[in-house]
Amino acid sequence: MPPDLRGRRSRDPFWVVVGALFNGIQWVRSLRTPVIPYVRPVDRGLTLVVQETRREAADVVGLRLGAPDGGLLPRWQPGCHLDLLLPSGRRRQYSLCGDPADRRSYRIAVRRLPAGGGGSIEVHEDLVEGRTVRVQGPRNAFPFLASESYLFLAGGIGITPILPMVQAAERAGADWRLVYTGRSRETLPFLDELAGLPPGRIVIRTDDEHGVPRSADLLRDAGPGTAVYCCGPAPMIDAVRGAFSAGTLHYERFAPAPIVDGRPFTVELARTGTTIGVAAGQSALEAIKAELPSVAYSCRQGFCGTCRVRVLDGTVDQRAATDQGGDSMLICVSRARGGHLTLDL
Repeated sequence: MPPDLRGRRSRDPFWVVVGALFNGIQWVRSLRTPVIPYVRPVDRGLTLVVQETRREAADVVGLRLGAPDGGLLPRWQPGCHLDLLLPSGRRRQYSLCGDPADRRSYRIAVRRLPAGGGGSIEVHEDLVEGRTVRVQGPRNAFPFLASESYLFLAGGIGITPILPMVQAAERAGADWRLVYTGRSRETLPFLDELAGLPPGRIVIRTDDEHGVPRSADLLRDAGPGTAVYCCGPAPMIDAVRGAFSAGTLHYERFAPAPIVDGRPFTVELARTGTTIGVAAGQSALEAIKAELPSVAYSCRQGFCGTCRVRVLDGTVDQRAATDQGGDSMLICVSRARGGHLTLDL
């Protein structure tokens, strides 16, 4: 169209209509598209105070934790654990072993492991009565499900998640049995509490009195339909898994499972340029920890997510259900698929 007296061209009516229609469509779409408000991250951590410490067995300390103001704590069920954020920065998981009906306190029990990663020693030496500690949870990675018949297998400190289950089964009137094993009676926590339960349902087996138990000794009462709950050292769990054939088996480890199909690979720590060799039977976490002792970790089994690290180069053999893709990995369980990884460490 010709320009007007000021040199401006008149707008073509066709394009005026098209523009109006387009703007109308966009306006209608905006009405249908929900506006997502900013969501502030929720801190689910708690600051608790150590109300009581008690020697439960040789090298085992029990801690009772409560709110500083004595208020109610979040509910929990048998099988739940707390994440303790220790003063050193270490993060460790410990099973709740008290009474779920007690909303004023949480109880955990920790065995001192001189050759461990330092978390248990810190609990024993630093978490004295009156000390505050940050926790997260409770969380449940070992849920206790309803059944008419139970067989509970506990090895040493593995009694911690099992004890509330046994007490819940007794209250529910279920048919249950407990086999509790350990090196000696002096190393077994909570024997005094178990003494208050029907003695005919509990078998205490110690290595010094009865020898190391076989899987047949542990699973003698595992009849058809029995729900078996097992927690203890890796050899005990592996023996039970290998021999189990009836009912349903639920188990929780306190240590990582052995690596039986691993291949060696190398890891480059991008921030220092250091290259580390990871052996076939070794986790990347173990190898990295020798070079970088401050590396964060906790469960060592691939479920807590503490040791997640960004992958800068290489292909990851994801071995944890919580791994979310090739741009990061849980170095406690996942490995390299192509022989080499570069990590943001």
